[in-house]
Amino acid sequence: MKLLPLTTGVFLASSGWAQRDAPNDPIKTLVGRLDLERYKATLKGLTKFGDRREGTDRNRAAIDWIESQLKSYGCANTDRIHYEYRPPSPPAPPPPRPRFPGAQGGGVIKGQLGSRGVPDNDPDVQPDARLRQLNMQPSTPGPREEVFCTKIGTTHPEEMYIVGAHTDGRGWGEAANDDASGTALVMEIARILSAPEVTTERSIRFALWNNEEAGGAGSRAYVDQRKDL
Repeated sequence: MKLLPLTTGVFLASSGWAQRDAPNDPIKTLVGRLDLERYKATLKGLTKFGDRREGTDRNRAAIDWIESQLKSYGCANTDRIHYEYRPPSPPAPPPPRPRFPGAQGGGVIKGQLGSRGVPDNDPDVQPDARLRQLNMQPSTPGPREEVFCTKIGTTHPEEMYIVGAHTDGRGWGEAANDDASGTALVMEIARILSAPEVTTERSIRFALWNNEEAGGAGSRAYVDQRKDL
């Protein structure tokens, strides 16, 4: 399988459509099908699962929902990556630095600091009781899954573009911008390109990584399992 960067030219084609410089430009046609209201509806659908933190029931439910949405768009070639996540043991803390006679410890933070949002490990900082309850189940090591769907190219199916975003988030909120917004965008593009009248010269895979908040574990698992295919 040959992977191509997304910047490699125009890759869309459709039966009966004219060339790009013609009045009925296929790229313009597809862009015109993007629907802000549908995008926002997908975004809201993702946030109903809370932060979708990896290794939780809410994360697994979100993955099931994403897969069902992709299938409803006509992106029927769906599959999942299954892997086991075992985080490494945390490193030992460094030894204390020696102090010299007369030295002043500590430092001074200069400038102004704004709010940093809700910390990952402090639910009481989240004022919304609904979100505190929704996100209460902690993440645990163990099995992980992530879903993707593929549109097969007509001319060069062995060459592939990958469009991806990660589904999991943290922070005792709804993870709307990290990264439901990116996930919803990938899903909206999948909806447009999965229309039966749209053909693509090369294959396109829409991948929704999982466990990325733990250091990119989901995308690494994908590469580890599929690099030899």
